Amino acid sequence: MKLQLRVSGEHHEVLKAHLLPSDGKEAVAVALCGRFYENDSIFLMIHDLTLVPHDECYSREWDILTWPTNHITHYFERINKSDLAILKIHSHPGGYDKFSNTDDISDAEFFDSVFGWSINDKPHASAVMLPDGEIFGRFFFHDLHSEPITKVCVAGDTILHYTKGKNFTFDDFAKRTIQAFGEKTYQCLKELTVGVVGCSGTGSPTIEQLVRLGVGKIILIDPDTVELKNLNRILNTTVEDAQNSKPKVEVIANSIKKFGLNTIVETFQTNLYDSIYALKALVKCDVIFGCMDSVDGRHLLNQLCSFYLIPYFDLGVKLEADGTGGINKICASVHYLQPRKSSLITRGVYTTDDLKASSQFRKNPSEYENLKQNAYIKNVNVNSPAVISVNMQIASHAINELLNRIHPFKADSPDSYAASTIDITEAYIVNSNENDFHIDEYLKKKSGKGDVLPFIEIAELSI
Repeated sequence: MKLQLRVSGEHHEVLKAHLLPSDGKEAVAVALCGRFYENDSIFLMIHDLTLVPHDECYSREWDILTWPTNHITHYFERINKSDLAILKIHSHPGGYDKFSNTDDISDAEFFDSVFGWSINDKPHASAVMLPDGEIFGRFFFHDLHSEPITKVCVAGDTILHYTKGKNFTFDDFAKRTIQAFGEKTYQCLKELTVGVVGCSGTGSPTIEQLVRLGVGKIILIDPDTVELKNLNRILNTTVEDAQNSKPKVEVIANSIKKFGLNTIVETFQTNLYDSIYALKALVKCDVIFGCMDSVDGRHLLNQLCSFYLIPYFDLGVKLEADGTGGINKICASVHYLQPRKSSLITRGVYTTDDLKASSQFRKNPSEYENLKQNAYIKNVNVNSPAVISVNMQIASHAINELLNRIHPFKADSPDSYAASTIDITEAYIVNSNENDFHIDEYLKKKSGKGDVLPFIEIAELSI
């Protein structure tokens, strides 16, 4: 059973400031969490956060804490009416990395009350923050027994994963990655499940690099089959694959297995809008790469990653032809998106009109062409030409950005690279800070909501 807690970078920073004050005494906060609930996985995502004021606690010492619950009455009322969970999180400023006997007693009393309010018997959670910001915790079940959280994930300017009790042996394959980024980074990569949506132009070299870096598991999603026109940019594909119209995900998965590097691969030959199973597989991912042209697909991923607190890398390439067989401009972008911050739409990557047009193209291509010709709809780039040299450069930029989020190594802090515009024609790169963009207030309200109906509040996904 995978028991996971997910936290946005913003909430993690708020918790650090509140739970680790300068007086060195314990403090407490309570969160309302969305859920992801399947047979083998239970995830809680922090949706809303209430900080219990230090001066209102009955007692606060470096190793003991008693506090009133009047500040979280509204949370009890909400879990009585909805499928939400409560997380209690306090600090151990002395660095004790286990639950104490006092914690056991107070948690049992607290969660006995919580389950009395809950609309169902699904679990809630307790967690502890250590002085360096690390979080560990446990899930409490209806009979008040507990199970340890297997992973705590923080999706912020940096991507943090806290796990307990996992050790890896390092073979020759791992040595070069370790030399460059260290054992901790390699261990993190081995534990990652990464989703890649779009296995063609930028997706193919992205996947190749993830596997060669030692990522533990990859989810591949793409509806299409290999064609001759793809052979100029999809790694490990052949003319035979094109002649036999083999699914792109199948060809790439077979190649990964032949590498023999023990990466687990799961594939879905589907459009995102056509498979709730593929979407739920993405929910289980620690990181997602979007390697698609379609605006509505990118929009869906941005929304999914907000609801489930998943770091999202969006890759886009644009080649402008001059009409006479040449190229006027080659440019690309890599966007890193984290929950409770800006989105592709607030960054101006596309507009609501673009989104409507892309959706119309997917649902009814012939009608889309008719509307476009009659000027009822603006043109949307649905098939952008690309070549392997451009795609590999952009994919490498995105992978290095992932590594920088796990193990910061660039000259500036990670938040300085929220977006990179890469103009290959003019030979320059412009990096944008997260603060350069407007927060997406709509998605911020949805962050961490988890399972809702319809799925991620998109009516088309209600079936």
